[in-house]
Amino acid sequence: MSAEVHQRRIPIIPTIIVVAAAALMVALGFWQLGRLEEKEALIARYAANQQLPTVQLTDLRDADAALFRNVAISCPRPFKWESVAGRNSDDRPGYVHRFVCQQESMPPGNEGGTPRELYGVIGWSAYPRQVDWDGGDLEGVLAPLGDNFKLIAAVPQAGLEAVARPDPNDLPNNHLAYAGQWFFFALTALVIYILALRKRWR
Repeated sequence: MSAEVHQRRIPIIPTIIVVAAAALMVALGFWQLGRLEEKEALIARYAANQQLPTVQLTDLRDADAALFRNVAISCPRPFKWESVAGRNSDDRPGYVHRFVCQQESMPPGNEGGTPRELYGVIGWSAYPRQVDWDGGDLEGVLAPLGDNFKLIAAVPQAGLEAVARPDPNDLPNNHLAYAGQWFFFALTALVIYILALRKRWR
């Protein structure tokens, strides 16, 4: 009897490590659920922005609050032209033409760090092409572009076609899947440890 009790003694340190790791995974799962609620609230706010009237954007520090809202900007000196893969308003693949909008009156949106840039997207074409546009006023939907921003012109310029309108519902929202993964990892770790203990006790 004493030998059986001795054989089934639970190792303290490995058990603490496994339980702590599983607890951390569960905590990360609940953190992802919290992030899910935050992302859903953010998408709802962006959807509400679509119904607001057009506002003049003169400070990139205000850009985050204006995402997916119709904004107006002035770009007298466009530079750093690019043709990148994108879709038009009919969802056809092709190339969108954009540039960095430089404004002396617009402070960077990230004080003390890398300046954030505002790109103007003036239209779409089926193939890459040289765009002839000297700058001016633009109005359209403001959307995120990595750490930067882009304005999708409502009226295409330079003979280009309209670009697909950005939709806040297209923003990635995988937090529920991530939460499920963390819960699964925690359960798997506990099951594997229990099976290892049972094998040791045999």
